[in-house]
Amino acid sequence: EPLYTRSDADDAVALAEALPCGQRREILPGVYLTLIEAGHILGSAIVHLTFTDGGSLTFTGDVGRRGMPILRPTAAVPPAHTIICESTYGGHVHEPIERTALRLNDVVKRTFDRGGKVLIPAFSLGRTQLVVHFLCQAMRAGQIPRQPIVVDSPLAAKIAEVYRRHPEALDPQTNRALEEDPEYLGGPLVRYVRSYEESLSVGSQAGPGIIVASSGMCEAGRIVYHLKHHIDDPRSSVVLVSYQAYGTPGRNMLENGPTVRFLGKEWNKWAEIVHLDGFSGHADQEDFLAYLNPLVGKVKRVCLVHGETMRSEALATALRGVGFNEVMLPDAGMRLGLG
Repeated sequence: EPLYTRSDADDAVALAEALPCGQRREILPGVYLTLIEAGHILGSAIVHLTFTDGGSLTFTGDVGRRGMPILRPTAAVPPAHTIICESTYGGHVHEPIERTALRLNDVVKRTFDRGGKVLIPAFSLGRTQLVVHFLCQAMRAGQIPRQPIVVDSPLAAKIAEVYRRHPEALDPQTNRALEEDPEYLGGPLVRYVRSYEESLSVGSQAGPGIIVASSGMCEAGRIVYHLKHHIDDPRSSVVLVSYQAYGTPGRNMLENGPTVRFLGKEWNKWAEIVHLDGFSGHADQEDFLAYLNPLVGKVKRVCLVHGETMRSEALATALRGVGFNEVMLPDAGMRLGLG
């Protein structure tokens, strides 16, 4: 059974209150909340709780990478008795974003030379905006040919508007660019597709072009329709820019087999498949150490969550190596004191 329903979600949203980062708020008697910029996606925040009895807790949620464009950077993680930290990419170091952008340009150029389509499955929030930013930047600089960039996602179209309405959540360089060019995050180079009928029309158009669509792991969403038309076209490319969980069509595309299964059947995997994980919005091993190193000696324990066991253990080993005495991978239902 689902943990919650659409009705539950609507009820929860109705109770939400806006709270700027850095503003301390008493949310229960003796319980104080401060939100800290996480730099992962628009509006993401680290949660810092303090209690009148002297206890404290910091929950990072997903934290972003250093040196990424568009969003404000991850702020300093506040010390606490216990820190709960994600570990999605523990033990892994991402490719530099500049190198990843160049590799994307190379894929686009050789696909256009073949007359094919570039399909980019991407999450509607965060990954789509980052990929579109780099594609537009490359076209404006003449690094890749100007061809239509179609974002086939009604949700991504709405999110692009949210970005423009919240400059306080964007980095200073992006803010300056938006002041000079209101269409900086899209503009004439980008066409947002909202209706299903328009999506069908885009998928059947001949000639080179770029289609960015959800879902990021190719399990559902409009990208599946475009894959149906282009996965067996050797002129085309599928560029995977998101994490691909085991068992998903996206992960299966990365395997050596000649086919991939979706929509209930096997499809010939003749398109070029490229995996660019350098666009990830998650911190990697070096980012985690940079964020947490200043807290050595100021924290009782670190609990690592939200990571495959291998990833969490790799980060735990590194944190112990720099001086954290108690680093653990908690089990579900475990109770811990915070004072």
